[in-house]
Amino acid sequence: MALLGPVVVVAESPATDFSDVLAKAGAFPIAQTRWADVPAAIAETQPVALAIADHQTVPSPRQVDAAIECIETRGGPVMPVIARVDASSTLAIPGALPIAIDDSAERLIARLHSALRIRSLHASVLRRSRAAGAKKPLVAFVPPDLLEDSTVLCVARGGSYPALSLPIARRAGLIGALSIDTATRYLNTRDVDGVVIGDGLGPGAIEAFLTLLAENARFRDLPVGVLNNAAADDERLPNLVRAEGDPARLVERILPFVRLHAFESHLMRALKALESEGAIDPDTGLFAAQAFWRNLERTVRESEKTGSPLSVARFTFEGLADRRAYVDAARLFSRLVRNTDFACREQDGSILAVFTKTDLRSTHLLARRIGGVLRLTMLSPGGDRRAIKPTITLAAFKPSDDLSTLVARLGAHAKVAAE
Repeated sequence: MALLGPVVVVAESPATDFSDVLAKAGAFPIAQTRWADVPAAIAETQPVALAIADHQTVPSPRQVDAAIECIETRGGPVMPVIARVDASSTLAIPGALPIAIDDSAERLIARLHSALRIRSLHASVLRRSRAAGAKKPLVAFVPPDLLEDSTVLCVARGGSYPALSLPIARRAGLIGALSIDTATRYLNTRDVDGVVIGDGLGPGAIEAFLTLLAENARFRDLPVGVLNNAAADDERLPNLVRAEGDPARLVERILPFVRLHAFESHLMRALKALESEGAIDPDTGLFAAQAFWRNLERTVRESEKTGSPLSVARFTFEGLADRRAYVDAARLFSRLVRNTDFACREQDGSILAVFTKTDLRSTHLLARRIGGVLRLTMLSPGGDRRAIKPTITLAAFKPSDDLSTLVARLGAHAKVAAE
């Protein structure tokens, strides 16, 4: 796949080798500029990506602010920024995607391909949003709090686990694992925006885990950070980041990739919302409130006519007031519910679910299974590591029921349908 569109390369002195790598990969045109001229180069070239080739020059705060302002106010789909770094470099532009100076040209291009794929997805969402007649694009820019809604899987033992998990938990959602087997289970049961691997696992286990990620198309573009294991590598993983001796630096360098991956998930939900003409909530992937009550009312009428069984459930989370945990539970729930069923998230964070053509006994089994997965895998708020046990209330549709009486037994109110 060729790189489509122009690329601006930032360097105070000619970066011929860097530009040649981009040119061989199909980038055209390539405009090289100095830090002082970055805004002008972006305005003139309208690049699809910005590449910082010079890792030694430290730009002035004014130059950095001017570049950031130009990037954020130019409009259109997201423009990824990729920056070469050495072991001690600090990213000149916060949120840039670092690439180590000793990484191969193949990884540089693969990393750029991965970021540009998300740019293309963003462009599709913008086009679909305009075609749908939206007054404002559904996803016009990268949400500033997106990192807070992301989820990072940290797998490590010994002292590296707290050294990695604490800085991650301060910035993003954290899932902790002490073994590769546990980490693999989490990968297969929930959405993860990045993986950080620490000490205490053994080189063979880490190599096997990286191979698992590289051979699964779902995980191939996943950000992966490896601490204190320079030999751990897999060229098939474009977003593999390594650091020696400094857990905080590894976390700092993996988080831009995590944020971009979370943005991709955000765009995928937005695309489903557009395809459903607003029936899907882009924040959670569940039904929006009005669509949920519309569908439930129709399902109740069909059940009255056909006599087919219908059950509803409400999942509440006592003592939980953290938005990140609520949103995480709703997104996880959207992966667990059957295709024939539907659900929505209420304002208090509880989840209402409808199980079509399912009697109360079968619904009880399904709800217990979903509740068990939520209890084991949903995020705890902040540093609170207690298990969150959802309370499940069930109700089955009776011949004497209407919509109001059915949901009243769950403690919900059907009037939400009219709001």
